[in-house]
Amino acid sequence: MNTRELKARIEEMVDVIKEKDPAIRSNIEVILYPSFWAVINHRIAHSFYKKKHYFIARAISQISRGLTGIEIHPGAQIGKRFFIDHGMGVVIGETAEIGDNVMLYHGVTLGGTGKDKIKRHPTVGDNVLIGAETIVLGPITIGSNTKIGAGSVVLEDIPANVTAVGSPTKIVRKDGMRIKPTDPSEFTKAKKHAV
Repeated sequence: MNTRELKARIEEMVDVIKEKDPAIRSNIEVILYPSFWAVINHRIAHSFYKKKHYFIARAISQISRGLTGIEIHPGAQIGKRFFIDHGMGVVIGETAEIGDNVMLYHGVTLGGTGKDKIKRHPTVGDNVLIGAETIVLGPITIGSNTKIGAGSVVLEDIPANVTAVGSPTKIVRKDGMRIKPTDPSEFTKAKKHAV
């Protein structure tokens, strides 16, 4: 990552934080946000990771974790305009892929299953919101324009344009319309048809 790219990412983070957090009063406050440092440090660590400088990448990510309480593996691929609100306890694994304009709240885990050196962490589409204390495990996909409610446990693919909540997750909205199933199997039908 060169200086110009880093400057662009910093400006992007300032804009995203100002847009997403109504509590911010000035641009300079951004430097007080743990998510600002976690994401910027990840961008730097990821650039070393892509060049196969794994030790340097891991050192940056581990120092950042200690300073911010947010753990992002340097191998994770993260799109533009990514924001973590109240970031304590967020964990993002090595093979996680996150699209553009994604927002996570505190305590979110994008975790892996197994110890194989393959894709084992979630893929998150664009324009996704994942609520506080949500656990998303395995090489599953969360579709674009989706919201996952706080405290959910996601173990299966979630289609695009839905709101899903609970443990196990159930789809409660599709394209902004509330789903009112007559029995629990309707949630499964809605999930299959929403893809």
